[in-house]
Amino acid sequence: MVPLSQHTSRDTSMWIGINLADPIFRGRYHGKSRHPDDLKGVVSRAIETGCTKLLVTGSSFKSSRDALKIAQEFPGTVFTTAGIHPCSSSIFSPSHHKHHDESQSEDESPDQHTPACGPDPTKPILDGEGVDHARSAVIISDLKDFITTAPKNSLIAFGEFGLDYDRLHYCSKEVQLHSFAAQLHLAASLSPQLPLFLHSRAAHEDFVRLLKDAFGPKLEKLEKGGVVHSFTGTIEEAKELVDLGLYIGINGCSFKTIENCEVVKQIDLGKMMLETDGPWCEVRPAHEGWKYLVQFEEARRKEEEGEKKKLEEEERQRREKIEAERRAAAEELEKKAAQLEFGEGEKVEGDGEKKRQKQPKKPKQQQQPQTKKNQKKESEVPDRFKVVKKEKWEEGAMVKGRNESCTIERIARIVAGIKGVSVKEVCEAAWENTVKVFGPFEI
Repeated sequence: MVPLSQHTSRDTSMWIGINLADPIFRGRYHGKSRHPDDLKGVVSRAIETGCTKLLVTGSSFKSSRDALKIAQEFPGTVFTTAGIHPCSSSIFSPSHHKHHDESQSEDESPDQHTPACGPDPTKPILDGEGVDHARSAVIISDLKDFITTAPKNSLIAFGEFGLDYDRLHYCSKEVQLHSFAAQLHLAASLSPQLPLFLHSRAAHEDFVRLLKDAFGPKLEKLEKGGVVHSFTGTIEEAKELVDLGLYIGINGCSFKTIENCEVVKQIDLGKMMLETDGPWCEVRPAHEGWKYLVQFEEARRKEEEGEKKKLEEEERQRREKIEAERRAAAEELEKKAAQLEFGEGEKVEGDGEKKRQKQPKKPKQQQQPQTKKNQKKESEVPDRFKVVKKEKWEEGAMVKGRNESCTIERIARIVAGIKGVSVKEVCEAAWENTVKVFGPFEI
C-alpha cells in the first residue's frame, strides 16, 4: 500500500484526535496488563504511514497530564490538548467523592479509559442534583494553571470539551451544561487564546447557544478557531458550524450510515479535518463507508494487475527479440560452417547448405497450483500491519479492536471515495486546515 505521505506534496502530515493517554496503548485493559507497553510502536506505525504529527486528546486532568508527558517523550511529533470531556464532567457534581485531579487521588484507578464512543441511553443520570459551585471554581482555577504553565510547543489546544446527550449515563445534562459553559468562559479569557477542540453529540442547539454566549453571535471573539471533532450530526448542523467558522472532524463514526456518508459528501474539503479518535471509532465492515475501502482496493489491484501485465508483455517481447537474434546468429554460423566444409562451389542437398535436424522441444508441463486445506481467505481490505489479539501480542503488530493513528489512511480513502476526488486532494486539504487552526508547524 502507498503511505499517505506519498499522496501529498509534503513529507509531513498532521491528524487530530488520538487518545494516546489511554492505558490501552500501554498494554493495560480495564486495569489488567495484557501485553508490554507498545506506545512507541504505535507512534512508529503512524509515522511509517505518513502521519508524522499527532494531536493527542486530553479529556480529564489525568489524561491531559499523561498526554503532556507523551508530548515531551516525542517532541515535535506529538502535541496535546487539555480539557474536561462532557463524559468526565461529573467532577462538577456534589456527589463526586473523588479529587477532581485523578492523578492525585488514591482511590482513582490509574487505568481509567477515555469514554468509548457508543451511547447507553438506558441508564441516564437525571437532572436535579445541581452543581457544586465551590468545587467548580477550584476545578477551573486548576485547569487554568495547568494550561498556562504547560510548554507552549506541546499543549496547543483547549479541549476536548463540549456536550454529549447520547451518553448521559456518564454525566447529567445540567452538569454537562455547567462544565461546558465554565470552560468556554475560561477559554475566552485566556490571552493568548488557544484553538478549541470541541465535542458535540445530540446536543447541537445547546452547543451552539453556549458557544455564542462565550464568543459572540458569529463567534467573532474566537481568535484561533476550532474543530468539532468526531462529527455525526446532520448536514444542517454541519453547515451552521461551518458558517460560524468552525471545522469538522471526520473519523470512522462519521461513516456508519448512508445518511452519515451523505453529510460527509456535502462538507467542503476546505472545512474538514481527519482523525481516528483511537482507540475508538474504527471503520468496520458493517459501516456504509467500508464499501469505499473495498472499491479503493479493487481499483488498486486492477492497477497493479495492469502494470504487471504490461511488464510481462515487455519481458515477453524482450525475450522474443533475444531469441530471434540468437537464431539469426546460429543460422549465420551454420551457413559459414557449411561453406567451409563443402567449399563455395560444391553442390549440397537442398539449397546448398547442410541442414541439421532439430529435435522438437517437449512441451513444458504446467504446474498445478497447490491448494491448502482450510486456507484463510484474503481480506477484501487488507491491513497494512499484522493484526493480532491482545492475548497473542507480538512486537510490531497492531492489536485487534484497538484503533490507531496509522489507520488514518482509511479515513482519507473513504472521504476521497465519497466525494469522488483523489486521496492526495483530501490529504492536502486536511493538512492545510489543520495548520490554519493548530499551526504553524515546522515542515
